[in-house]
Amino acid sequence: MNKNFTFSISSICLDENYHPSDSTRITTNFANLARGESRQQNLRNALKMIDNSFNALAHWDNPNGERYSLELEIVSVDVDIEGSGNTFPSIEILKTIIVDHQTGDRTEGIVGNNFSSYVRDYDFSVLLLDHNKDQPKFSIPDNFGDLHGKLFKYFVSSEAYKQHFNKRPVICLSVSDNKVYHRTENQHPVLGYEYLPNESSLTEQYFKKMGLQVRYFMPPNSVAPLAFFFFGDLLNDYTNLELISTISTMETFQKIYRPEIYNANAVAGKCYQPNLKNLDHSLTQIVYDREERSKLAIKQGKFAEEHFIKPYQTVLKQWSENYAI
Repeated sequence: MNKNFTFSISSICLDENYHPSDSTRITTNFANLARGESRQQNLRNALKMIDNSFNALAHWDNPNGERYSLELEIVSVDVDIEGSGNTFPSIEILKTIIVDHQTGDRTEGIVGNNFSSYVRDYDFSVLLLDHNKDQPKFSIPDNFGDLHGKLFKYFVSSEAYKQHFNKRPVICLSVSDNKVYHRTENQHPVLGYEYLPNESSLTEQYFKKMGLQVRYFMPPNSVAPLAFFFFGDLLNDYTNLELISTISTMETFQKIYRPEIYNANAVAGKCYQPNLKNLDHSLTQIVYDREERSKLAIKQGKFAEEHFIKPYQTVLKQWSENYAI
């Protein structure tokens, strides 16, 4: 193991005055909101949606639906491969802070939530595309996601992570539109009904290499399940308010970016297949460019290839081969 292989962690507040830094992936949910003429209104509206959703789920001892608000911090993780002081922006995640206006308490919520990674862009938008360019049938390259998974596990087990965060991360994503989900009888008071997919997906397999399990739940007031990626025991390792902080934050982003699924006018039934062509949905008053987002993923993948994968190829290969947790 390279003893000079280190992470540095910094954070800034995600509020209506947020401006993305130069190293932020501009397809990231919160960065995408903070661009263009409507940037401040976008951020203000999204943050209000998050607070409203939080209070609707945390309804006990909260008669006016105004007891709580959420503060969000964007956590940036840079990695220094050779101990030279040259760093690469490896991961960006979100941390929630729960503000209780009744007691005055501020408590750490969940870290993770949104997950942003240049190396993942490289894997999916450069490596995977190149591998399948002239192939008659879609296939996955050998060792696909291995390096990214090991980097993530190494970060979560690092001293830097433990110094900054009390619990391991939870990442919350949209469900896949090419899978069918079946509702079970398992119901959690905050996460809602659990759904089971008919098959595993490439995203699930990729996150598994990061050490993460996945479960699908449709929270109360929601119209579609969310995918929760986690270590350990999702239902018992986190408090209800911590779980609500993730649900309210990430479902708000999904309502903006995937309104066909998460702002649909019909609620998912016992057997559910998400549909990105669903016309029966409502739009939020928040402006963004989904087509631009997909084009930028390729650009960001090439950035990772040029500034991280190629320059450190030998060191990364050697580290990955020797890595074990």
